[in-house]
Amino acid sequence: MDITSILGLVVAIGFILLGQILEGGHPSSIMQLTAAIIVFGGTLGAVMVAFPTRDFMRGVKMLRMAFVETRSDLAALVAQIGELAAVARREGVLALESRVASLEDPFLRKAVQYVVDGVDPSVARESLEAEIDSVYAEQVIGAKVYESAGGFAPTVGILGAVLGLIHVMENLSDPSKLGGGIAVAFVATVYGVGAANILFLPIANKLKRKVSLEKERKLLITEGILGIQEGLNPRVLEEKLRSYAGGLGAEAKQAA
Repeated sequence: MDITSILGLVVAIGFILLGQILEGGHPSSIMQLTAAIIVFGGTLGAVMVAFPTRDFMRGVKMLRMAFVETRSDLAALVAQIGELAAVARREGVLALESRVASLEDPFLRKAVQYVVDGVDPSVARESLEAEIDSVYAEQVIGAKVYESAGGFAPTVGILGAVLGLIHVMENLSDPSKLGGGIAVAFVATVYGVGAANILFLPIANKLKRKVSLEKERKLLITEGILGIQEGLNPRVLEEKLRSYAGGLGAEAKQAA
């Protein structure tokens, strides 16, 4: 579980409700089912219009990624590549064929298989980098689903407020209901702005950061496996990858 995502939502919503209470208000005054239906339903519909079905569903499936921690043990990955390099240097690259089936990472397994099959290094690099870029581009679009929701939600909230005010204007004959009616109308604006800045935009940012780190991890694998194919000294290769992984690990900690 990605603790910062869960804790961030709790902190944001908690302090907003605390501020409401300190101002003399009551949490129930900003809990309006109608406003929630207008804002979240309207935003959902707008996002569905904005994206093709495939892209929209990709965004829906990626929501889990924002709340589940996907830590990668880069040190273990570098050590694993170093071990493969040592085997290739000692017994030849064909000896790696017996190791392919035991590799859990699909991308690493594919890269090693290229080496075993004797694929030309330039072709292997082009193929692996093309796959990395393709997956990255698709995942970025998934993150943009939430970014778009963050853009639509405030406007839909204003729409909800206007609809509420129309209802208030229809009841001008009863002045006792005006104050409460206007307050309820503006709850939709609170929901729209709040959902955009507490939920949708932060989720989009986290998803984009995570897919960027995954892209860098795959590039590390690419450089490592192609280094094996080039016959680099395992110790030199491992040091090179460890240096690269150190910077990537620091970035991952900042994003967590």
